[in-house]
Amino acid sequence: MNQQFHDILPDIVSAITDNYAKSDMLMGKSGKSLPTRSGIIDILNDLKMVLFPGYFNTEPVHIHNADYYTGQLLSDIHSKLTEQVALALAYEREPDITSATPALMAEAEQICQDFLTAIPDIQKMLLLDVQAGYDGDPAAKNREQIIFSYPGFYAVMVYRIAHELYQMKVPFIPRIMTEHAHSKTGIDINAGATIGKYFFMDHGTGIVIGETTIIGDYVKLYQGVTLGALSTRGGQHLSGVKRHPTIEDRVTIYANATILGGETVIGKESVIGGGAFITSSIPEKTRVVITPPELSIKNDTQTELSATNYIYEI
Repeated sequence: MNQQFHDILPDIVSAITDNYAKSDMLMGKSGKSLPTRSGIIDILNDLKMVLFPGYFNTEPVHIHNADYYTGQLLSDIHSKLTEQVALALAYEREPDITSATPALMAEAEQICQDFLTAIPDIQKMLLLDVQAGYDGDPAAKNREQIIFSYPGFYAVMVYRIAHELYQMKVPFIPRIMTEHAHSKTGIDINAGATIGKYFFMDHGTGIVIGETTIIGDYVKLYQGVTLGALSTRGGQHLSGVKRHPTIEDRVTIYANATILGGETVIGKESVIGGGAFITSSIPEKTRVVITPPELSIKNDTQTELSATNYIYEI
């Protein structure tokens, strides 16, 4: 006879709670709370409305009430972000700190003030990214379309916000932000990457940009590009080591190209063709193209037809 659930429930509960006792990963650190993912996403949504109020706010914003609108939003963001940063700092500094002490709250407060002070500069960088998208995509009907609907721009916007917090050595929160953008767009930009001005990802889906990547100004990437590490088998021993490539100014990298290694440098004004696999440096003003495989084309009668092979010209 099958047992009733209430008969086996105590055994299931006992096995699960036994796992809790044996691993400190399942319940986190005792007496501490992590930043909340929903809270971080809420802050991102508020920041979008500060950066581009004409696109993401729920109520009309006019220049005559912009001071009031922006001040209210920034005050809300300051309060919410200070709380989340304090949680992140307290959690990371175990066992020295078990809760958000007054000194830690003051540190979180200063971090948030410094971050919000940087918002105007982030805004200016994003306007250049919008222009890069408009100039680089003939399908873009206007700049507004890029801000409102392009997943690549959303991923860059979240990255630029998260990167500022990463530079301030805030734990947890930058990664939560960029992974949220990753889940929404399919674009994976680590908050630690350094990306210059006027940056555009055409289509964007599947792009991966690793933590120690350095990207210069006026760079354009297409879908599926990977800027990664040669190997991560060294695990935590590689933390802090330059593992990802450097892409210099005015480089274009076409779809599904893979560029790996911390010592790999793609020289300025180079063009990397689609599907290229690169693990060593490329001089400036170089074009890398892949010769397509030979095609064999036959009709229904198995008669071989002529096939012209085209070298991928950029």
